[in-house]
Amino acid sequence: YHCTGGGHDWWQTDPYSFGPVLGPTDDFLIAEGTHLRLFDKIGAHVIDHEGARGVHFAVWAPNAQLVAVVGDFNGWDHRRHPMRRRADVGVWEMFVPDIGAGSAYKFRVTGPDGAVLPLKADPLAFASELRPATASVIAEIGKPDWGDAAHRAHWARTDPRRAPMTIYEVHAGSWRKPDEREFLSWDELAEQLIPYVLDMGFTHIEFLPVSEHPYDPSWGYQTTGLYAPSARFGGPDGFARFVDGAHRAGLCVLIDWVPAHFPVDAHGLAHFDGTALYEHADPKLGFHPDWKTAIYNFGRREVASFLVNNALFWAEAYHVDGLRVDAVASMLYRDYSREAGEWIPYAQGGRENWEAVAFLQAMNKAV
Repeated sequence: YHCTGGGHDWWQTDPYSFGPVLGPTDDFLIAEGTHLRLFDKIGAHVIDHEGARGVHFAVWAPNAQLVAVVGDFNGWDHRRHPMRRRADVGVWEMFVPDIGAGSAYKFRVTGPDGAVLPLKADPLAFASELRPATASVIAEIGKPDWGDAAHRAHWARTDPRRAPMTIYEVHAGSWRKPDEREFLSWDELAEQLIPYVLDMGFTHIEFLPVSEHPYDPSWGYQTTGLYAPSARFGGPDGFARFVDGAHRAGLCVLIDWVPAHFPVDAHGLAHFDGTALYEHADPKLGFHPDWKTAIYNFGRREVASFLVNNALFWAEAYHVDGLRVDAVASMLYRDYSREAGEWIPYAQGGRENWEAVAFLQAMNKAV
């Protein structure tokens, strides 16, 4: 459309002239909880669609009355881009032409009772703003020019159970913290940390969680962006370069992974569509008394799939060699840190959380 107003004129491509990107196979697999390519389909993806270049947005919010994508590309005006709902699975999607990587965005969600929620960050965002800002950022994942083929081929033909290993565990946010700045970048860490670890004789680097998190003293164990390397250390491509450099030097990279719980910050997963979506509604199951965090509902297919996909994502997009799963005991036992009367036994009795067991088994199988 050719538009005029306020003494200006411009061309505008109508986003509602484009058809959907997701299809019936996506709907089927999402509903079944067996979609193993969610990070290719949900979130924000720069794509070519029906002759135009733009960004496809998709977010799971089945109980919402309305979801709109807002960002610096539309003046954060929710009236500009209300999204379409895929009725069978409760995924809202929209293709917005003529925008690309680097834009900040969030989702404006109207809950089932008509109340407008605080703006929500994208659960599958590939990048985020640096705290205290909380918006998601449209970004490409990984890097196109990996040089670690020899490393991956070696481990493909090696039994890791028979290979000696010694792990250097490190918090990227405090290792040799610079005086003049808050954090080293991933590239600076690569220059200093990789030769240090090699010189010390270690075979593996294990990072405390690298996913986006709002609160520095949590060390990353209360994450709000499972799919986004933290902006503290630069863009997501920087983390990919670090892993690639470590692999070229003969080191493996492990990351701490936190599928047990998540913080209840307003921009995060808590009551994402106005209901207990990712967490249990009953606090005896869905709230952790020690950490004041929400516990994932592992028995919900879509939630388990979200987490399984995240494990696959780090392995595929960033070539990480392994995951150290955090707080497993809190996942396996319903009475973890709870007194009598503060927890709910399993339907057949007992304190074991068999839904969490099934999730961990599914994750290990998928990986």
